[in-house]
Amino acid sequence: MKLNFFKSKPRTPPELVRHFRDLLLFFYLNTETREHKREEKMEELCKRILEIRTVLYGNEESEPSREACSQLTQEFFKEDTFRLLIHCIPKLNLGSRQDATHVIANLQRQRVNSRLIASEYLENNLDLMDILIPSYEDPSDVALSYGVIARECIRHQVVGKYVLESEHIKKFFEYIQDPNFERASDAALTFKELLTRHKSTAAEFLAKNYDWFFKEYNSKLLESSSSNYLTKRHATKLLADILLDRSNSAVMVRYVSSLDNMRVLMNLLRVSNKSIQLETFHVFKLFVANQNKPEDIVHVLRSNKSKLLRFFEDFNVSKGDEQFMADKAQVVREICNLDLSRANKDNKCEIPC
Repeated sequence: MKLNFFKSKPRTPPELVRHFRDLLLFFYLNTETREHKREEKMEELCKRILEIRTVLYGNEESEPSREACSQLTQEFFKEDTFRLLIHCIPKLNLGSRQDATHVIANLQRQRVNSRLIASEYLENNLDLMDILIPSYEDPSDVALSYGVIARECIRHQVVGKYVLESEHIKKFFEYIQDPNFERASDAALTFKELLTRHKSTAAEFLAKNYDWFFKEYNSKLLESSSSNYLTKRHATKLLADILLDRSNSAVMVRYVSSLDNMRVLMNLLRVSNKSIQLETFHVFKLFVANQNKPEDIVHVLRSNKSKLLRFFEDFNVSKGDEQFMADKAQVVREICNLDLSRANKDNKCEIPC
């Protein structure tokens, strides 16, 4: 039996991260011209990513050690290893990218001495979002990896606030309509995270930016002829989620007091797709249920009373949805109670019979 006296001792978590940082620097500085050397280093880098993932998640043989995770996390955020990894993501193969995104996701949640140090790091490195968010303009598939990382970073309120207050938020109306389905869907997920994750931050943003935000939302996501079925469906569902959230009560009251907004929703009720109609209904019912409707909205509802009642008579979803049936019954009651004697006969806003 031969004994291997020269078998290397496993690296400690801090040593593992330091070695990993050196490999990242090698590719970040990009000074090596020999292809075989680069391939060797890349193979080593991919192994280290997998090794770090194993420390954080464990494997079939053992659960992760809390102490090892703590040490690794501290070392990772001590210097710019996190930033270097983000810069080097595009250079990795698909499997290693996935491992890297799992590592980043785990690091966001690791507490060291009860401190969420990822949040502290990101607060001082908010410009990383200036790398992650614009990746939706990149024709390669790096946007999908960066999108996952961006959403993990947005879990921290300071990051969500930064993106909402930056020019990046305006670009999402374009990203969501990207011809590439995967990029557009990923952008929609990030957009939703920004508007729903941190309630108070999102509410403050919507109240402060109400005019331009909902003008863009209506014209580019709900009304635009270039918006496909999925874009309209997701946009109407997100709109309902936003308006029905208690944190956005003031924004909801303002939105459902606008005749222009109600016209947008009434037009969406005209589409043939049942899923879009259902998501639209959840917003339209807010206009009808509003007990302080402006007179112009009352006029439109009155003049369309018979057509609305016929529409809702045939408007159904899968059987057994008691909440939908209750909501529809309430809408019908509200419409039936409208005073026809004051109907504005000249109003031309209609939905189908």
